[in-house]
Amino acid sequence: MPGCDTAPGGQEPAPVKILVAGGFGVGKTTLVEAVSEIEPLRTEERLTAAGVGVDDLDGIEAKSATTVAMDFGRITLDDAGVVLYLFGTPGQERFWFLWDDLLHGALGAIVLVDTRRLDRGFPAVDFFESRGLPFVVGANCFHGRQPYTAGEIRAALRLRDPETPVLLLDARVRDEVRATLLSLLDTVIDRARSAAPS
Repeated sequence: MPGCDTAPGGQEPAPVKILVAGGFGVGKTTLVEAVSEIEPLRTEERLTAAGVGVDDLDGIEAKSATTVAMDFGRITLDDAGVVLYLFGTPGQERFWFLWDDLLHGALGAIVLVDTRRLDRGFPAVDFFESRGLPFVVGANCFHGRQPYTAGEIRAALRLRDPETPVLLLDARVRDEVRATLLSLLDTVIDRARSAAPS
């Protein structure tokens, strides 16, 4: 049951910091809101005329607000015995300087992409690959459909590690977001095991 204070065996759940990153307008705030067991912290501000010519709204013309610092949510995964603290990064390029600060203490990340504007995903992929942080790619299925396969998305993103999971999800659907988080935890554990001395 979400929100429980103890893990299986009566132990306190282990806290794990996870980043949710990606380009402008890919659904990071929506993802955090969909899965958080607490009222998420949002730092959204309305888009104004000052962003004209700076914020590229091509394909997301209806967007009226954007994250300017971070989103924050929490989910307890009883079956894994962990509490995930989710930090959604701002997507606009002028706020990317915050990513390094948010990276501190994180064990992994979800890189959320919109295949209608896949080029917005490259900076996040490059960021985590260059810093060696385990991540999974979540291809957000806008309007409930995804015209590309996971393999096609992997090839288009030119991921360095062929084992990096690419998952199709709807960021509005709690169970799909939860499954993506569990895949990320598996990736983090696999990376730790392969790095451990034998």
